[in-house]
Amino acid sequence: LHMGKTMKEDLTVVVKYIKQLYPPEFSVFSTYAELYHNYFASQANKTAECHLEDKDIYLLLSWVHNIYPKDMRKDHALAEELEKVKLGSLLPSSLSKKLEKKYLDSEEATVKNSLSRCLSKEIQRWKEDQEPEKLNGHFQSELLAIIVIQSIYGSQERAKAISAAVGEELSRWLWKELPAFLRSYRDAFEDFKEKSKKHRYYKPILIANVNNCWNFR
Repeated sequence: LHMGKTMKEDLTVVVKYIKQLYPPEFSVFSTYAELYHNYFASQANKTAECHLEDKDIYLLLSWVHNIYPKDMRKDHALAEELEKVKLGSLLPSSLSKKLEKKYLDSEEATVKNSLSRCLSKEIQRWKEDQEPEKLNGHFQSELLAIIVIQSIYGSQERAKAISAAVGEELSRWLWKELPAFLRSYRDAFEDFKEKSKKHRYYKPILIANVNNCWNFR
């Protein structure tokens, strides 16, 4: 953040006050921009080669794909000049792809674990001697649908915020995982229907789960 802010502020000063003090052939802005970019890129490369936590990988990818090329280099005071310089990316494509793979693997595992935990809690609620909650007068296992949908939607949105390509890659996996989760949910529900007919709240639990179908659709 400090490097990005410094680069942006200093290059703005170069555009507004310094460039015009030199002959055009000196390419003053290009010289400053390339030196700042090369240093910034070298630091990004060093960081990328370290052992990074998931949140650090996400932040670095956000800088590479979004903050640096869009927020910084598309700044109204700098965009025209930076367009002439063609600075390139903060990370080489191979290293960026490596980080994206790590991020996708981690995000996939996180969502899968979240869905599994969510279903386990829901199954546990069926076993309790407790009537399901009502929403607008209807029995619903509202929490299950909300957590599952939010987990998947939130994961998609985070990935798309890095880049459209990363978002599409994650979506492809999630749309395989959601049916797998729903099959597990269906199997667990069928098992409950067969084995728990004497449950005190058997019928309300059936109704609550049937009402979940609309949310999942």
